[in-house]
Amino acid sequence: MLNKIIRNKTVQWLQSPDCSIKELITYIKNKGELRDTQIEAIETFLFLKIQGKNKPLWNLFSDGFFTNGTDLSKLDINQNSREHLENNKDAFSLFDFARQKVNGKKQLPNLEHQIIKSPEEFDYQEIIKKLFYNVNYSDYLMSLPMGSGKTYLMAAFIYLDLYFASNEPENKNFAHNFLVLIPSGLKTSIGPSLRTIEDFDPSWVIPEPAASNLKKQLKFDVLDEAKSAKKSNKARNPNAQKVNEILPDPFGQVFIVNAEKVILNRVDTIGQTNLFEDEEDKKANELRALIGKIPNLSILIDEVHHAAKSDIKLRQVVNRWNDRGSITTVLGFSGTPYLSTAEKIQLTEDDTLRISEITNTVYYYPLTNAIEDFLKNPTVKITDNLTHLQIVKEGIKDFNKTYDGLTYANGTIPKVAIYCSNIEMLEEEVYPFLQSDLKIHPDEILRFHGGNKIYSLPKENELQFKSLDTTISKKKYILLVAIGKEGWDCKSLTSVILPQKSKSASINAIIQTTCRCLRQVVKGHDETALIWLNRENATILNKALEKEQNTSIEELNNLDKNKGTDLVERHSRMEFLKLPKIDYYQLKVKYQSIEEEEKPNTKIKLEELFKNINDYKANYAITTKGLDFLDEGELSFLNSSGFQLANYNHWIAHIAKDSFSTISAKELHQFNEQLKPIFQAIILNSEGNLFFNEQFDTYKIESKIRVAFSIKRDLTTEEEIIPKEANLLILDKLKSIPKHKNLYPNQEVTKQILQFDKKPQSEQEFEDYKKNKMIELITQGKTDEAVVLGQSKIYSETKQKDKSFHLLPYNFDSGFESQFLNEILKLKDFKENNLEIYFNGERGTTEFVINCFAKKGKRWNKVGKYTTDFLVIKRNSKDAIHKALIIETKGEGYSNDKDFIKKKNFIETDFLKHNEDKFGYKKFDFLYLEDSNRLLENIAEVNQRINQFFKD
Repeated sequence: MLNKIIRNKTVQWLQSPDCSIKELITYIKNKGELRDTQIEAIETFLFLKIQGKNKPLWNLFSDGFFTNGTDLSKLDINQNSREHLENNKDAFSLFDFARQKVNGKKQLPNLEHQIIKSPEEFDYQEIIKKLFYNVNYSDYLMSLPMGSGKTYLMAAFIYLDLYFASNEPENKNFAHNFLVLIPSGLKTSIGPSLRTIEDFDPSWVIPEPAASNLKKQLKFDVLDEAKSAKKSNKARNPNAQKVNEILPDPFGQVFIVNAEKVILNRVDTIGQTNLFEDEEDKKANELRALIGKIPNLSILIDEVHHAAKSDIKLRQVVNRWNDRGSITTVLGFSGTPYLSTAEKIQLTEDDTLRISEITNTVYYYPLTNAIEDFLKNPTVKITDNLTHLQIVKEGIKDFNKTYDGLTYANGTIPKVAIYCSNIEMLEEEVYPFLQSDLKIHPDEILRFHGGNKIYSLPKENELQFKSLDTTISKKKYILLVAIGKEGWDCKSLTSVILPQKSKSASINAIIQTTCRCLRQVVKGHDETALIWLNRENATILNKALEKEQNTSIEELNNLDKNKGTDLVERHSRMEFLKLPKIDYYQLKVKYQSIEEEEKPNTKIKLEELFKNINDYKANYAITTKGLDFLDEGELSFLNSSGFQLANYNHWIAHIAKDSFSTISAKELHQFNEQLKPIFQAIILNSEGNLFFNEQFDTYKIESKIRVAFSIKRDLTTEEEIIPKEANLLILDKLKSIPKHKNLYPNQEVTKQILQFDKKPQSEQEFEDYKKNKMIELITQGKTDEAVVLGQSKIYSETKQKDKSFHLLPYNFDSGFESQFLNEILKLKDFKENNLEIYFNGERGTTEFVINCFAKKGKRWNKVGKYTTDFLVIKRNSKDAIHKALIIETKGEGYSNDKDFIKKKNFIETDFLKHNEDKFGYKKFDFLYLEDSNRLLENIAEVNQRINQFFKD
């Protein structure tokens, strides 16, 4: 709910002049070790920590931190509601949030209506607190799919917290210590992977030497020890002892613990003595009490959807810790931002709000995006009416056919995991079937399960399971029971077969299991995966994908990450549409350099520099206090210091070198009379050695010296308005492009449009042809073809083909653009004004590109080229373009993009004015649609502008 708003706010902040982390983010990007999604999560994390001051989400929400700036004066609401919203910040924040749109739909339209109807009935702050689970600490959820690097992201957050904490030790917004909670019951699979935090290279996110220094300070402890052995002198609660040893003021301590050890069922006994406590309760209470004493503690919860099962208990524990003032932030990590059952929030006695999303999700990266960007690209195959052994057979046959002989670039080989419902099924059916019927050598098969009274496994099987992702492993067929569903990080796992539904399999277990094979093996390589399911498991998976990832099996199968392998041919319709060139006037700026000085006047400039040498000097203050820091102390100034040895000839050589051969040392020595006094002024003489005085900015002084050898010039510009004409399509640049979901229209519609271009048909003619052809096919016994033909129709895009689609298909960046175009073509006023609309936003395919400038004083500075998204045109009686409406659609994040703002300002003012002056009428108009999520509002704005601009 908040994640898109927070992302837009984060982008705005990063582009603003008061953003303090620009250089750090640039450093991380230039390092190139983290994925884009990990960097975006880091940007969000730092935005909330710094700009949001690490406040709880409900607090930020109440303060209006996430508002979109709704203008109440423009809304059709009663005066009482307007006044209430204007005077109540909590009410306005909730109202603004309810009406903000995600994917074209208002988030909480019912709540918006209720607030307008009865604004006084609600306790707004209470509702806001309930929205964010009534916690008074920073509680953020990062939702990223499996394989996106959540463990490394945890490590990045730990190091970034410590980095800022070491610079500002008293700043409570940054953690000094960390507790990583593993979901109960998953310790064996997730615990070892969390140890990889130790292997994280902090220089990926923090510059040296700070990175190495923090790495040395970090201390790890896994609180997984059972009670001490009998007759041991050690404490009976070794986990509590580990925590106790680092108190009272640790820095850089990371504890990893099973959530069960700090939650348990009887959390109400925290800090209390109970005569009836059992041993486990006592140890849990002792551990909880000591963890609560760790100062500046950040809690990281992996696979937070598991912790949600004990959510109330966990929050109760964390609330107790927070009451002591020890909690800095709680960070959750999960593959889904959705709840298994909708959360109910009571608004009034009669009204209940149901929310299915986890409301503290501050960053969300969908599974489909991950597949397109870096995960393996899966093919999901669904079987009907096959037994589980037949599914195993077909799945293995497909796996062998697809991946036989393949070795990944890191030396590992592809593997297929076959998940069995129980141990008996594995041992008595699947394992013998692989050896006897499929003739698979036993050395290529690995069985792994927990064992039971009948079947047990050799100890080496566990070692072989842990070694699967190494070059030494030759196992290809992995048979599993209740293992490897979550936390199993085997990148070379390429295929999964679920032949039979487990009685205990949850929706989440199915999606976790099927996604096991999607992890990327080698960074930057396009890789595929293969998933075989029976119909029952496929139905469960589809429901999970729709609910948790807003996608489907069909969409996964249609995702195309292998660029260039499936190309779509493109077609020009310029000749059919007889689309003329668009003529316009363009500002042309000539830059001229005028010399103001006849000679450099180097001597005078150097003498002036020496005269003002103290302008390049700074004073450093030192405050001296006692150890108790209570006295006012003594203030003194550092008048001279230096450690860099100074030599006049070396100094001259250095100035010459930094001029990039424009000034030689010989030329510099010709002015020794002026340069030596400058040198003497900026050095110190200490015990017979010369040092540069650190108080002077030698870089600026040396730069001034080099400038003194140049003739002063002034750059002037000369502007001219010139006529231009442009084709909306450059035919020689028309090439096939990789298939993807945002090509519009699809291939079937494209084919029909091209057919109708060659042989136009009315709807009646189309129906008559279809009827006659179906009779012919049925007579020939081609019933199936007749049925398919009978379902065919004239597509809406085909009906509007003379009003758009000068290029087929359009290469859109998002689904919004196709929706936008479709809705414009439906507008009554668009049709009645006899208008046409063309997509012009694909760079490199159009000549209609406007050079943009910004005026500073008397001089024009070029700010770049502008290519509009859409162009709505009206032709005159001679078929020339008479008027054109330039339409730009952008997301909210661009509102602070300085370069785009300059281009937008130039188009709205200078470009429109230049063309109106030259043509004698308003030929062009410009419409900027700021938030591309507001589809209907955007269409309404276009409709309004059409009626204003295209009236004759």
